[in-house]
Amino acid sequence: MRNIAEFTLIGHVGTIKQVGKTVRVTVCANYPFKDKGGEWNDDQHWNEVTIFTKSIQGYVNEHVSKGDLVHARGRLRQNSYERDGKRIYTVDLIALEFGRLAQAVERSAA
Repeated sequence: MRNIAEFTLIGHVGTIKQVGKTVRVTVCANYPFKDKGGEWNDDQHWNEVTIFTKSIQGYVNEHVSKGDLVHARGRLRQNSYERDGKRIYTVDLIALEFGRLAQAVERSAA
């Protein structure tokens, strides 16, 4: 039996940046909640997705921009490293699939 640790993320793109041999895309997912006054608000969570696959990197660089609604799927990878004598723990979101669901409103109107 294969063990898995996966993620699925749907949200809007914040930034796209090249970091070494990877492309990193920040994606904002919103979770609605009711405040004490009974009003609905969005709780925004920013996630950084790391892309190693050259074909997905090319797709993102050519077809994806800030504000676009995207879908990302992939695997989770936990890491740790030492900084200033302290152990730092991270969870990396490694994209195996990445697609644009809708263009940002500003781009689609142009």
